[in-house]
Amino acid sequence: MKLNERSLAFYATCDAPVDNAGFLYKKGGRHAAYHRRWFVLRGNMLFYFEEPGSREPVGVIILEGCTVELVEAAEEFAFAVRFAGARARTYVLAAESQAAMEGWVKALSRASFDYLRLVVRELEQQLAAMRAAGGAAPPRRPSALPPRENGCACAVWSAETPAASPTAPAARPPLPPRRRASAPLAPPDSAPFSRLHEWYGQEVRALRNQWLSSRARP
Repeated sequence: MKLNERSLAFYATCDAPVDNAGFLYKKGGRHAAYHRRWFVLRGNMLFYFEEPGSREPVGVIILEGCTVELVEAAEEFAFAVRFAGARARTYVLAAESQAAMEGWVKALSRASFDYLRLVVRELEQQLAAMRAAGGAAPPRRPSALPPRENGCACAVWSAETPAASPTAPAARPPLPPRRRASAPLAPPDSAPFSRLHEWYGQEVRALRNQWLSSRARP
């Protein structure tokens, strides 16, 4: 897909549902000052605006290959989006609360295609196990947030595929529920990207709500 400023601005402000949105404090590239910006996460693109009603974004961060981690900074509830490479820029952001920070860190860590590839691989393995055993695979509990040390959550969330450990089983991401057989047909391949994102976003949110409801049951 060929992207330009016009198509990015349209995608950033279209009526399709967003994956996450809210105010964050963004540290300037050359200055230590933080600026309050309105952030919108759509797929693997993180847009930021001057205000929620702005017609065009100030900038966009492509989240492929990034690592999201908590950092010590002047602002409370700070975290960083880092990219590999000597000249790669690090984006330092800060939320307005602990809950908002944890929500953004999770959402950004799961926004890349690498994470979706892990989920698909896990679903394929479960499907193969179910077919081999002739029954349903036991549900797995998603990993909880890391423990806090000295009042600070010390952990790193990576959007890259983790390397397998030779002595321990590889950590697997939390899984969504299986797709319902009554799910509507997918839009045609010729549909615009905004429509595809809206259609799949609605289905993902519906499956996520169903999964969370099943977890809440005793």
